[in-house]
This record gives sequence, C-alpha cells and structure tokens, in this order.
Amino acid sequence: MGTTTTTTSLDAGGEDRVMAAAQQIVKSLNTAKEVREDMLLIFSSFDNRLSNITNLIKKDSDSTGVRFDAAEKVILRWDSSSSNPDTSCHSLPWEDSPHEAAEYLSAVDEILKLVVDVSIRSDNEIMDRAEAAVQLAMSRLEDEFRLILIRNTVPLDAEGLYCSIRRVSLSFAVNEGEIDEEFESFGEVDSVRGCFHDRGASLGDDLCVDLINADAVVELKEIADRMIRSGYEKECVQTYSNVRRDALDEYLVILGVEKLSIEEVQKIEWKALDEKMKKWILAIKITVRVLLSGEKRLCDQIFNGFDSIKEICFSETAKGCVMQLLNFGEAVAIGKRSSEKLFRILDMYDVLADALLDLEMMITDEFLCSEAKGVLSGLGEAAKGTFVEFENAVKSEASKKPMQNGEIHPLTRYVMNYVKLLVDYSKTLNLLLESDEDEEDDGLQSEDSELETTTPFAKRLLLLISSLESNLEEKSKLYEDGALHCIFLMNNILYIVQKVKDSELGKLLGDNWVRKRRGQVRQYATNYLRACWMKALYCLKDEGIGGRSNNASKVTLKERFKNFNAFFEEIYRIQTGWKVPDPQLREELRISISEKVIPAYRSFMGRFGSQLESGRNSGKYIKYTPEDLENYLLDLFEGSPLILHHMRRKNS
Repeated sequence: MGTTTTTTSLDAGGEDRVMAAAQQIVKSLNTAKEVREDMLLIFSSFDNRLSNITNLIKKDSDSTGVRFDAAEKVILRWDSSSSNPDTSCHSLPWEDSPHEAAEYLSAVDEILKLVVDVSIRSDNEIMDRAEAAVQLAMSRLEDEFRLILIRNTVPLDAEGLYCSIRRVSLSFAVNEGEIDEEFESFGEVDSVRGCFHDRGASLGDDLCVDLINADAVVELKEIADRMIRSGYEKECVQTYSNVRRDALDEYLVILGVEKLSIEEVQKIEWKALDEKMKKWILAIKITVRVLLSGEKRLCDQIFNGFDSIKEICFSETAKGCVMQLLNFGEAVAIGKRSSEKLFRILDMYDVLADALLDLEMMITDEFLCSEAKGVLSGLGEAAKGTFVEFENAVKSEASKKPMQNGEIHPLTRYVMNYVKLLVDYSKTLNLLLESDEDEEDDGLQSEDSELETTTPFAKRLLLLISSLESNLEEKSKLYEDGALHCIFLMNNILYIVQKVKDSELGKLLGDNWVRKRRGQVRQYATNYLRACWMKALYCLKDEGIGGRSNNASKVTLKERFKNFNAFFEEIYRIQTGWKVPDPQLREELRISISEKVIPAYRSFMGRFGSQLESGRNSGKYIKYTPEDLENYLLDLFEGSPLILHHMRRKNS
C-alpha cells in the first residue's frame, strides 16, 4: 500500500529523470549491444516505470544509425576508388557546386561527431564502417585541398612588383676615361656609356599581394579543419607545403633566380655573375617582404587555431626557397675576390641583414635562421677581404707607362670614383671594419690629429688615398721633363681634391685635409713655373748685355731675342699638347705664366727693342709683340699640339 502510494505520487518530471539516469548508466557501461539489451530487461524487471526504456534507447539507436548511414552514403557517393561503377566516375565539384561541397563537409562532420558517441564506439561494426568512411573522406579532401591550392595560386606579377618599387639610388658614373689593359685589376670602364652601379630598389612598407585567391582561403580552411580534427594533420601539412613550395620555386624562376650549385656559381664570368647578383638582391627583398610574409599570412588564415601546425607548415614551405637563396649567397661569399665585386657584395650583405630581421620574426626554425646568419657573416668577411684586395691593388699597381700629356691617370679616376661610391656604404663598412680598427691606427700617426676620433671607414679611406698619392708620386718620376712632372701631379691631386670636396668624402676627411692638398697643387704650380720658364725669363734680364739701353751690344741683344723666341716656340709646341682638364686650373696657370712672362718681355722690348728695330732684318729677332705672346698662351694645355708659324714682323 505504501509502495503504491509512493509510486503514484511521482510526477512526470521525476519519471523522466529516472529514465534518463537509467539510460545514462547503460551508455556509460560502454558494452556490446546484446549486453545492453540484457541489462535493460533487468532494469525493467525491478520497476515497471522502466519498462519503456528499452523502446526509447532502441529508438535513439535507430536514429543514430540513420544519421550515420546518410552521412556514409554522401561520402561513398564521391569515392573515386569505389567499386560501384555508378560512383567511381565522379569527382567532387568543390568550386562548381558549393552546395554539394557543403553537403560533403557536413557528412564528414556528422561522422566525426557520431564516432565519439559511446553507443557507436561500442558497436564494432559501425566503428569499422566509420573509420573506413573517414579514411575515404580524408583521401578525397586531401585531393581537393591540393587541387584548390594549385588552381587558386596567383601568378607572380613581377612587372607589377618592379613598378611598385621605389628607386633609391643610382650612382658611380665613371665616364671620364678608360682604364688601360695594364690596369685589369681595376676592371674596365666604358668611356661612352659609363659604368653605373645601381644599389637596387626599396620596397614600400605597404606592398602586399595575395598568393591565393581570397575566395579559396575559406574553403581551404574548412578542409584543413576537418583533416586536423580527424588526425590527418600530417597529410594536410605535407600537401600544403608541397604545393606552396613548388609555387615559391616558380616565383624564384620568374624573379630570375636559378638553382645553381656553389661550383657552378664560381665558374660564372663576372659580367654574368653581376647580373645574377642584382637579381638575387631584388629576389631577397621580394621573397622576404612579399612572398614569405604572404605565405605567413596565408598559413595564419588557413590553420588558424592550430598554432604548432601553422608554424610547421610555414617552415616547411619556406625552407627550400630560403635555402636556394642562401646557397647563392654562400657561393659568392667564398668565391674569388676582386675589387669590382665589392659593391655587389655589400649590397647583398645589406639586403640580407635587413631580411634577417624579418626572417627571425617569421620563422621559428632555428636551423634556417642559423644558416642565414652564417651566410651574412660570410658576406661580411668577403666584403672586408675584397676591400683589402682593393687597398693592396692600389698600393702595388706599378705600370711604367706615363701619361703622354700629363693628364689624370686612369688609376686616379678609378680609385676616386670607387671610394666616392663606397661612401654610400659608410654605415655597413664602419660596422665591418670596426674589429680591424686597432690594426690600422699606427698608419695614421703622420696624418691629421682630428682623424684620431673619426670612424673606422674614414681612417681606411685616408690610408687608401694616401697610398694612391704615393703611387702617383712614383709615377710622376717617369717623366724626364720636370715641368710635365708638375703638371701630372697638379692634375691628379686636384682631381682627388675635387672628388673629395664635391661628395660626402669631404665630411669624412675634413676641411683641413682638403686645404693641405690645395696647398700642394699651388706648390706644384710654382715648381712648374720655375722648371719651365726660368730659362726663357733669363733671356729678358739686363745682365750681360754690356751697358745702358742706348749702347747695349746688338749682338747680345739679337742672341737674347733669338733665344727667347726659341724657348717660347718650343714651350708652345710641347705644351699645347699637354692637357689640363680642369678649366679653372688651366686658366690660373695661363694667368700665372702671363704675369711672369708678359711684363718682363714688354719691359725688355721697351728698353732694347728700338736698337734692333732700326736695323735690317729686325723681324727675324723681334717676332712677337707682348699681345701676340698673350694670345699664344691661351693655346697651352688644351691637349692639341700646335706649331707657331714664323710670321716675321716687317722692318720699320
């Protein structure tokens, strides 16, 4: 009686809770279907309120089976490996039929959801079918993942990238002369076209390109999510990295970067290698700033929520591309050193140093970062070694062929244009040369004290230019004519001064250095006048003529005028062929000569000319007026040899 009362007093909610509890107990036992059914019979025998649980659980089980069957059917319908001839010809119309693609993904989701259900997991037959369906689905999704990646890869618009690049420098126009074959160690300079060194280009901070069509990224993420949740992350990463690695390889080909071994790089002639180095520099900028940053962004989008997987995926994708670029850099770093390579090597060092900062932020692969640092260090050592090679070449250049007209030596032109360009790399060279600074300090003791606190690069420049000056001093000794010796040194020292003064070199070497060299040019000008015109001026002195102007020896006067004419004509014949390229120096020399010679000649003619003009054949001795001489002086130092025509003045 009490039991009946208690039973009837239970409300519907309480009965539902009892049913749910019993149902959960059965499920949690995770037993076979037959065992569960036996347990349900036992429960219902204890309490008639549990008599309906068998029907409820059976109904739930039937519902789960229906859902599984429906999902399995969708997956099998698109299984290309199925033995069913009606299904084997199909391929998933992912992009053409978004509705069916969504249906397929929903089927995958349904099976993944059902296999974690305890009741399903306890049914070996359904579990086997579920695992087979998942395996088929993952194989199909892997194929679709690959196909979508390939179809939606955006071709690299190299021309568009080049147009978006801002040019930052174009310098080093050595179009002022041509280096003799004797100076092959300094390379060749094309006197017509000039030799331009382009430091390359700078990418804008906002340069960003899509490597995969934006619409496809969502689909790729949907597939990646299912593959990773199904435990197929390895296959997903491998498929992604393989496709994207091939795409990056193709991008490098478009950028002009070839796959070359170290041995192949070292066999390339300089002109061809220079082109490859330029392409490498641009490729590093575009690869790191555009391609790898784009790949990083793509990995973040597709594998969002799976941090470790996206890091692995990006590293695997980028590794081949980065290593190909680094291998070329290493080949250049260990290659033969020659002075013409220095600028390209410095460009490579600079661009890799900048890229390394970005690489370290993007790539967690310590091996790749370590390799990049190693190549950067190698390029730095190559730059230092090449600079030393250049210094030694300037010191040891020992050509014995003097410039016939005393003009600027090709070595001077080359070295000064070379160091003028090097100023653009001051920051890098100061960094690289800092460790060698102590070794060079002893060589500076004779130079300006103000340079004791200057930069390592400025000190090395001072030593380099000093070596050039010493070499030029030695070359000037090849001239037997003392006057031409002075012209040669004037031309070359002034050229050095102008290159320093008109560039950033002036700031590095200082005003005092420039003043000293200008003083040297003035001293050489004085030495020139003394060496060249003293004999001619001696003819215009009063000593030895034998008396006052009215009773001087006519024989002596004739000899003096004759000798002066001979000296002047010989100087004119030779020195019209000499070359002073700088207009201001050329004019100053003519003025200095005129100030020395014309007043002396005018004075001498004023004192003694009348004694000869009254005689016969006076034009034979007094050939030129002071004005004639002044006009003839304007022909000197033009580099075109001339001969004076002996136009004798008429007798008075």
